[in-house]
Amino acid sequence: MKAAIAMFPSERLKGIEAFVCTADAGSFTAAAERLHLTGSAVGKAVARLEARLATRLFERTTRRLRLTDAGEAFYRTCVRVLGELESAEQVLAAEHLEPAGRLRVDLPALYGRLKVMPLLLEFAQRHAAVQPQVSFTDRFVDVVDEGIDVAVRIGGSVQLPAGLGQRLLGRERLVFCASPAYLERRGAPDSLQALAGHDAVAYGRTDAGMSAWQSSAGAIAVQPRMVLGDGEAVVAAVMAGCGIAQLATWMVEAPLRDGHLLRLLPGAEVDGLPLHLVWPRSRQLLPKVDALLRHLAQGLTI
Repeated sequence: MKAAIAMFPSERLKGIEAFVCTADAGSFTAAAERLHLTGSAVGKAVARLEARLATRLFERTTRRLRLTDAGEAFYRTCVRVLGELESAEQVLAAEHLEPAGRLRVDLPALYGRLKVMPLLLEFAQRHAAVQPQVSFTDRFVDVVDEGIDVAVRIGGSVQLPAGLGQRLLGRERLVFCASPAYLERRGAPDSLQALAGHDAVAYGRTDAGMSAWQSSAGAIAVQPRMVLGDGEAVVAAVMAGCGIAQLATWMVEAPLRDGHLLRLLPGAEVDGLPLHLVWPRSRQLLPKVDALLRHLAQGLTI
């Protein structure tokens, strides 16, 4: 085993480096200049690699080198492996660096303001050299194309491209709630069926007809008295006594704690949408991104 480990960097890795450089440069001579070797040394390294793989990687002519089909496939793998090795070296070097620089974060609007911003402010105070740039949007954001370092997502597909990392924080909890004034005026529902006789405040499109609430017994169709396209507006309407709403606990933690809203039918509560951290895997190597991911995961995991 020791002999195999010792052979790896001197034989296999050098052969791969010579092969990739030759493919990029287009000739042994040009690759040799980049590697500060002789053309003969580079050619022999590639020949040994081909012999070990029992595969021809280049089609050789008197005028140029061209990758074979097998060479093309092997080249793509080698580029990825060399990139991962370089990234691993950067990770080790970064262990001694403090988080610093611009840090782009994208958050869902209301969840970001209520739950994530307090954690981001703690992080910024702890790491004075970090410069957060935070966007708040409920649209889908392509974190790679838009240069985002870390994003928080609610719902959506859990299947991501290979270049993205993802961590499940948990699932929001959906609760029925109303204000004390509304319950004093209309009485508290004692069953899911009784909800039909109450005013419903729903979140969604303003042209919606029937809405559906989720419960432990399945979906409940309701005819809303009020449909609002903003989560904060729904909370405000319920606190004002306009009716009953089904809301995620993170939206109403403070009103429930302070008694401005009361929790109804706790046995009918269900889990809602999943919450995720998403980031480009290549960015996680940076101390600022790695530190923020750990900080948010600790503070947001349900």
